[in-house]
Amino acid sequence: MAKKQLNPRTTNFEFGGPIGATVLTVFLPIFTILINLQLTPSKIHSVTYYLNFCKSSHLWISYCLWFSLLAAGDLLLPGKTLNGVKLRDGKTLKYKINGISNSVLLLLILALRWKLTDGEMPELQYLYENHLHLAIISIIFSVYLSCFVYLKSFINNTLLALGGNSGNVIYDWFIGRELNPRIGSSFDIKLFCELRPGMLLWFLINLSCLHHYYVTHNRELNDSLVLINLLQALYIFDGVLNEEGLLTMIDITTDGFGFMLAFGDLTFVPFTYALQARFLSVSPIHLGKYRTSLILSLMSLGYWIFHSSNREKSQFKKGKLPHLKAIQTKRGTKLLCDSWWSVSQHINYFGDWLISLSWCLTTWFQTPLTYYYSVYFAVLLFHRQKRDEKKCSEKYGNDWIKYQERVPYKIIPYVY
Repeated sequence: MAKKQLNPRTTNFEFGGPIGATVLTVFLPIFTILINLQLTPSKIHSVTYYLNFCKSSHLWISYCLWFSLLAAGDLLLPGKTLNGVKLRDGKTLKYKINGISNSVLLLLILALRWKLTDGEMPELQYLYENHLHLAIISIIFSVYLSCFVYLKSFINNTLLALGGNSGNVIYDWFIGRELNPRIGSSFDIKLFCELRPGMLLWFLINLSCLHHYYVTHNRELNDSLVLINLLQALYIFDGVLNEEGLLTMIDITTDGFGFMLAFGDLTFVPFTYALQARFLSVSPIHLGKYRTSLILSLMSLGYWIFHSSNREKSQFKKGKLPHLKAIQTKRGTKLLCDSWWSVSQHINYFGDWLISLSWCLTTWFQTPLTYYYSVYFAVLLFHRQKRDEKKCSEKYGNDWIKYQERVPYKIIPYVY
């Protein structure tokens, strides 16, 4: 296949093209900093104080050490090797899946530190007190990483993302030019960043908020902080332990890796998804058994829909559910339209959104700030649905029209 055919020039732009990419590159980091400023326990610090983080080399060392140790664990800890999807150049990349061993090691280290420090873990307090500093460092680190993978994408015979080869430096840097940037043959930068540094840091930030309350309130626990830690830890480790599911998702199979994903994975996830825990560490509330039961019920419903629908589609793709009804397409593939997937085209999105709402309810109605996540997530899922619909319409043609007639609702059954 000729290089021009293998890596065609991108003509369709997303996010408003180069101008939109520039605006988002500036706006999203500023938004992340400002929203976290609202949840900083001490309101007396000036902006100059926060920008002086550059003088604190230990913060850079801490963040880089965190990233490097996780990368080492990704390469060295035991796991299984799986094949990704077949790429358009005919190649199939191999991925090392070892989320279980990484998670077990992290939890063992935390348990050991808890035992050795009698519950007063200086590492978690350090993370809590330097939260905003580390957020800024992660932003700058994302910029550096994005520049690295962008320059790396110009190496000969690199497979580029179809959406990131426009020729415009800003846009391609933002969207991601190379499809699967790797160091060597085994360290996949995109898959690693999707699940390791940001997701596990999110878990530790939540834990640091609970720990801060524990050590500053005579070793007492708060039910709302405990609940948000448990709910989000379940979600985090469910993702990390089932990382092989990512191998068929659009982030891995289609999107390039640029600033959009680097910033999203390394900064946006840990430093905005932890807003509920950060807020509750500053303004704790007592939920009580009735409100706790309501939140747990909503989370359970969302998790059941999300997990069982995803599992059903995965099993169907592997040929293990041949009895389910599907539309045979001219491309030789099938569009599932039975069981969960007869209710809506993206029923898993609906379950995922219910989960996000349950997290926000842990702060009850003290502030609209913590509901940002559920609103943002709804917009994100809507954007993904529209993007997927456009791609499938082009891919399947008349078969997609038949599918939409069979499954008319897009995300929320009987509503949208």
